[in-house]
Amino acid sequence: MITIKTRAEIEKMRRSGRIVAETLSLIEAAIKPGITTASLDALAMEECRKKQAIPVFKNYPHPRRGKPFPGAVCVSVNEEVVHGIPGERILREGDIVSVDFGVIVDGYAGDAAITVPVGEVDPILIKLIETTEQSLLKGIEQAQAGNRLGYVSSAIQNFAENNGFSVVRDYVGHGIGTAMHEDPPIPNYGKKNSGPVLKAGMTLAIEPMINQGSYQVYTKKDEWTVVTKDGLPSAHFEHSIVVWDHGPEILTKR
Repeated sequence: MITIKTRAEIEKMRRSGRIVAETLSLIEAAIKPGITTASLDALAMEECRKKQAIPVFKNYPHPRRGKPFPGAVCVSVNEEVVHGIPGERILREGDIVSVDFGVIVDGYAGDAAITVPVGEVDPILIKLIETTEQSLLKGIEQAQAGNRLGYVSSAIQNFAENNGFSVVRDYVGHGIGTAMHEDPPIPNYGKKNSGPVLKAGMTLAIEPMINQGSYQVYTKKDEWTVVTKDGLPSAHFEHSIVVWDHGPEILTKR
């Protein structure tokens, strides 16, 4: 069931979104060759401690009875698409790294993701990163009251594919509120006239995952990390938003 949030609830989500945005900005500034992915997780945990926010990914239950997720952030490098586990991996010049982070504050969630180049990277990877972020913004533009959700999905897919990249099918965006994952599921591909009609007060986490090569992915033996089947890089951007009659508001804007 899709819930419509009150203005008071949305104000709480603005606070969560602000903490997510501020933390991701700190993480982006910290990304450089030679640091470990675990250090990014430690930074996020420290921000949660300072701001009394619950890191919602920490110990998040596995969907199929595997081990809970061990980190506060998902850190996915190069061919890793989403759900990368932070650890002792060292970031190298030329890598790209996606960081997904979410918190709950006063009972309401915020969720966002960014992809960042590590030092100097191949121009095709810059194009992949920029295309993924722009596809997210194109999707958000279509999150208008009265539009069907498919307008969001179609805008993302068309922009990504017109730039020569592919859209991951197996993982999608979601509603967000008192839980990190609520209805509706938000595919990053599809037809305009599909899905539920968007209404003012709906809160959504829109998150395109765009691959340089094929859209096909699989999960590694750690049961969390999703990687591209062809081994080519992937990028990921996400914002939490609210739909208003006058247009969308980005709750995690940096």
